[in-house]
Amino acid sequence: MTLPLTPRTGARPTVSGDARMANLEECRRVINDLADQFHNVDETTRQRHLPDRTIELTLTDLGATWCCDLCNGQLDNIREETPVNKPQIRLTMSSDDLLAMNAGDLKFAHAWATGRIRLDASFRDLLRLRVFR
Repeated sequence: MTLPLTPRTGARPTVSGDARMANLEECRRVINDLADQFHNVDETTRQRHLPDRTIELTLTDLGATWCCDLCNGQLDNIREETPVNKPQIRLTMSSDDLLAMNAGDLKFAHAWATGRIRLDASFRDLLRLRVFR
């Protein structure tokens, strides 16, 4: 698993048949929660498993893209824009899938295997970051 998405309070779980799409503000909160999760990883684990990388997250249904830098084990410079250069890790999904993963209702491996999430990253990055399931 590439990014450490764990259940957080305040995220709206996706329910089958729920016609409401997640909004940008809900997604911004999840991304900020994700940055906090990286901050809370102990220093030894960060140094061992979190290489410096550029990351892009695109939410297809909202047409929104966030970029950030994973630097010294922290998500820094989070910005809502399309990157100029190709990021080293690229995730593409719907906003509802992002919220469902954050709430613990959707497992990354299942979403990836069934095509709900697209991940473009090196195999080495996948192996190093998988400890954050």
